[in-house]
Amino acid sequence: MSKTDFIGKRSSAAGGWGALKSCGKRLLESGSPLSGARTLLKANQPDGFDCPGCAWGDPEHGSSFEFCENGVKAVAWEATDKRTPPDFFAAHTVSDLKSWSDYALEQEGRLTHPMRYDRATDTYVRIGWDAAFTEIGAILNSFDTPDRAEFYTSGRASNEAAFLYQLFVRLYGTNNFPDCSNMCHEASGIAMKQAVGASKGTVLLEDFEKADAIFVIGQNPGTNHPRMLGDLRRAAKRGAKIVVFNPLRERGLERFADPQDKLEMLRGGSSEIASDYFQPRLGGDMAAVRGMAKAVFAAEDAALAAAEPSVLDLDFISRHTADFDAYRAAVDATTWEAIEDQSGLTQAEIERAAAIYLSAERVICTWAMGVTQHRHSVITIREIASFMMLRGNIGKPGAGLCPVRGHSNVQGDRTVGINEKPPVEFLDALEQEFDFDAPRHEGHNVLAAIGAMLDGSAKAFIGLGGNFARATPDSPIIEKALASQKLTVNIATKLNHSHLMPGEVSFILPCLGRTEIDRNSKGVSQIVTVEDSMSMVHGSGGINRPASPDLRSEVAIIAGIAAATVGSAKVDWAALADDYDLIRDHIAKVIPGFENYNERVRKPRGFHLRNAAANREWETPEGRAAFWAGPLPDAVDHQVARDQDGVFVLQTFRSHDQYNTTIYGMDDRYRGVYGERNVVFINPADLADLGARAGDRADVIGRHDDGVSRIANDFRFVPYDIPRGCVAGYYPELNVLVPLSSAGEESDTPTSKSVLVSFRTKANATNAA
Repeated sequence: MSKTDFIGKRSSAAGGWGALKSCGKRLLESGSPLSGARTLLKANQPDGFDCPGCAWGDPEHGSSFEFCENGVKAVAWEATDKRTPPDFFAAHTVSDLKSWSDYALEQEGRLTHPMRYDRATDTYVRIGWDAAFTEIGAILNSFDTPDRAEFYTSGRASNEAAFLYQLFVRLYGTNNFPDCSNMCHEASGIAMKQAVGASKGTVLLEDFEKADAIFVIGQNPGTNHPRMLGDLRRAAKRGAKIVVFNPLRERGLERFADPQDKLEMLRGGSSEIASDYFQPRLGGDMAAVRGMAKAVFAAEDAALAAAEPSVLDLDFISRHTADFDAYRAAVDATTWEAIEDQSGLTQAEIERAAAIYLSAERVICTWAMGVTQHRHSVITIREIASFMMLRGNIGKPGAGLCPVRGHSNVQGDRTVGINEKPPVEFLDALEQEFDFDAPRHEGHNVLAAIGAMLDGSAKAFIGLGGNFARATPDSPIIEKALASQKLTVNIATKLNHSHLMPGEVSFILPCLGRTEIDRNSKGVSQIVTVEDSMSMVHGSGGINRPASPDLRSEVAIIAGIAAATVGSAKVDWAALADDYDLIRDHIAKVIPGFENYNERVRKPRGFHLRNAAANREWETPEGRAAFWAGPLPDAVDHQVARDQDGVFVLQTFRSHDQYNTTIYGMDDRYRGVYGERNVVFINPADLADLGARAGDRADVIGRHDDGVSRIANDFRFVPYDIPRGCVAGYYPELNVLVPLSSAGEESDTPTSKSVLVSFRTKANATNAA
């Protein structure tokens, strides 16, 4: 194979026949294609299960098929007939398994039995459930303070599991809840709470049917939320403008062929998504939005001079907002020279985007981790909210703020109490319901938990799903942190690298998946519930036979650990594990909005959690939506990199064949990369300046100034349409370059979209030698 054989043709459009072919391939690889196909018919259906993939909403008027290519991959991944039984662990030491790739580990299939690490043989050996719970409880109770333990949560956990988890941990005595949301949308919640008093999006899925324009900033739904493409396509077809701000040209944001459109598929056609596509440099989003606001104010001044009606929604601004004059002054003080330099866009481009905003009566703005994983993410989202307030685009049909979450219940987990900074009202209600004194001190988020493990103040790590070691930055440091623990526990469906970094005592506890039937002691199938990005709460009931009779649900596993640790005097854990309706009854009493939970969630499509900001009720200190009046950052990372010879700013992202840290395959057909993951996407002119060509190999060197050596070895260059000075590549392979010491201001989120790097090409390395 030549050095460029891995670079091929990009898909002409997202979806289409390529999606159908990929779906068929993944179902065949699962070993049970017919069963997998039948399972998919129940995905995101009122009488089925919630897709274990993304958190995009389900429509009120659902179709026969409510799944996408990535949903098929997620279901096939979980419903595989491959198994990882105790015999597998007997045949492979942990040291041996560490050399396996993430993809190879998960391809071994579903875990079948609880396992305990045996240090003498360096293998995991089978253990009984009760024995595992007893030992875990004994170790947790041996610590001088509950704050020695860290309790991680993945966004796939159900509301019921998450509520029970936080109840157990608070009864135990700590608020240490490092959570996957700390690494993705933390900035969204903080910024929106400050701006509009609500930490969640203000739109419903039906608003996408009414919007005149949709601004998509730092988000690639073709890979991350593919069902969203259908809603964007329908909006574009009826004439709505889709305005994209994204550093890379992404196929899913350009064109989409809907596999459910028979005529389009037969003709081999596709529909345009983006009406306008702008490519800011990494970290330049805030300057681009500030520039649009500047253009809007210029249009307002022109209208006033011509005695024409205002282009602003002056009634909304006067009745519903605070600090408008200060915001106007801040925008006026920002020069076009500064905006162009920081955004990487021209004044003409920004004014073109602003003209679309001005021509639209109803505007939605969506964003994802391309906005939230920067140092200045919170103020960037404040800027987005301020821009949307100018024309009253919050709290009316067809308009609003829409942070698009990742995993299917990452928003729900936070709603039901997974929060290291719990609201006082929540703790008060929890205490009243369960008659105990909840811990009131602030707990650890992800970065604080890692710091506590490294400095020795944390002694135990319990992971409710996910792949903590591969999701977090500074990979070698994370291995050191986990290995230093007295106790590590991972509740999981498949083997991953986090399980191969055992503490002194380590357990793998296998759980049921979302697609599997969960029966209680009476043989009754139980449902769980989840909350999507639009705050819709709906039920999910598995339909497949469990991968092993020895599996237990997440709820049952949490209840078992809790009973062994804190006892059952305050909470009858066994009863809650046997009847999830009882858990939902408790949630209804503790959390506003969940009244009549059991009745409402059993209705088709569930129910909506009321959002005060969507109703123009502002739960802020001012009692109004708050404009943000600060300046642009002095410099963002692409500006810092530009001033250093040979330095670039890197963003990590997913390939099309993965979801978060789960690798489904080795291809990324939307970007034209096949059978390879150790790649760096780079502007062709930058590649030429390096004296390199497509397919050449290089080591990627981290340039963060904290004294830590960071190198990602042997990556291959892929020429791509990306702004000069910016590069991109896949995580988790490049997480080794993301510094723990670099985090978002206020959000404490790792800055995975703004990593300073340089390259040591193989030719340069040879010459240097």
